Amino acid sequence: MMRILIVEDDEKLCELLAYQLKKEGIFADCCFNGGEAMLYIEQNIYDLLLLDRMLPEKDGITILRGIRQAGISTPVILITALGQLQDKVEGLDTGADDYLVKPFAFRELMARIRSISRRPRKLELEHVLRCGDMALSPEELTLTGPGGSCSLSKRECALLEAFLGSPDHILQRNTLLLKIWGPGAEVEDSNLDNYIHFLRRRIASVGSAMKLSTARGVGYRLDTTKNE
Repeated sequence: MMRILIVEDDEKLCELLAYQLKKEGIFADCCFNGGEAMLYIEQNIYDLLLLDRMLPEKDGITILRGIRQAGISTPVILITALGQLQDKVEGLDTGADDYLVKPFAFRELMARIRSISRRPRKLELEHVLRCGDMALSPEELTLTGPGGSCSLSKRECALLEAFLGSPDHILQRNTLLLKIWGPGAEVEDSNLDNYIHFLRRRIASVGSAMKLSTARGVGYRLDTTKNE
């Protein structure tokens, strides 16, 4: 299921879009504050961001510039009332994949979402996700490090992919459960702990200096430097 984050301070519009997207089979989260947007985006669980330009605390262009500088390649559609040519050029040059001026028809938004979803993603082109001293091949379900390679299960691979996409950031337990098992799945917290245990063994087996550390009561973090 496709997952979208809507960053929009108009709560009624945000919730309406989330409701309409759900009817199209798309899971959507809402964020009403630009200052909190990065906390959502850094979880690296979204396939697309719908980002308003005019937000409290931090505007959409600043957020967009920040995520691109951080190497986050998640596609972004800017949604805004600012429809002048210079506004569109600025948004696209900053790193937006598309630009939609309010008010807009939901059918047009869906067409743009479908258009972006047809574009090849960087990871799909490279086939390998690299971070630190590890390389993960989701296609081959293989992890490679300084000491060799090992095979992973599909769920182990999906979990490690989430960590490699957000190194040195705490990924919350609920976020990981949602991303790996999906919304509405009946899964116990202990299942996540078991898979973390498996991944720690896999990482150690390939001789990596990276470590999966526990943020007690919150989640887990992939540390890119070895803890002494």
